[in-house]
Amino acid sequence: MSIITVERKVLEKNDELAAQNRQMFEKHHVFVLNMVSSPGAGKTSILERTLEELKGFIQTAVIEGDVQTDIDAQRVAKYDVPVVQIVTNGGCHLDAKLVWDAMRNIDLQAIQLLIIENVGNLVCPANYDLGEHCKVVVASTTEGDDKPLKYPAMFRNASVLIINKIDLLPYLSCNLNTLKANALRINPALTVFETSCTANQGIAAWCEWLKKRAREL
Repeated sequence: MSIITVERKVLEKNDELAAQNRQMFEKHHVFVLNMVSSPGAGKTSILERTLEELKGFIQTAVIEGDVQTDIDAQRVAKYDVPVVQIVTNGGCHLDAKLVWDAMRNIDLQAIQLLIIENVGNLVCPANYDLGEHCKVVVASTTEGDDKPLKYPAMFRNASVLIINKIDLLPYLSCNLNTLKANALRINPALTVFETSCTANQGIAAWCEWLKKRAREL
């Protein structure tokens, strides 16, 4: 019982800080995404393709979360966007305080879109609000079509599902229709995109949705 009480207090404090983050984002009219996935699903590759597509249209900044290294931040920095690295030193998720500290290094007046790439994990990040406008969960075909059933909280809390690596479907036992059906059973309101970073499939449609949402704020 004491563990449940402590966890609830931690989450309540995080939610308070997340609300402050959200107020700051809305004050500056910045649309914020929290990208989540298991390791290797292709979050960073999608982020790279997204930055390519948005260049010249939407001013974007990135907060990178990683357990140990700044490798992903180095990849993102090549696209000439502001990027701040958060190294959690083993922590399995980002929290609202970490994002608050990181965004002090970003000129919010100069951007329209902030993409937070969370630590690769489909468990802990589901419970932590960062102040984002929506969670985007990336699931790759290489992970199988039962991922939503195994990690329902993440899919329930997400607004967008990106099914990545669809170019590999001919070589896998993953059934695309089953994967989508499982995800929509958990969350019927999900907006679904199918992508391949290698073949550049589906990226344009995803980015058009993103442009629209960023400009609406």
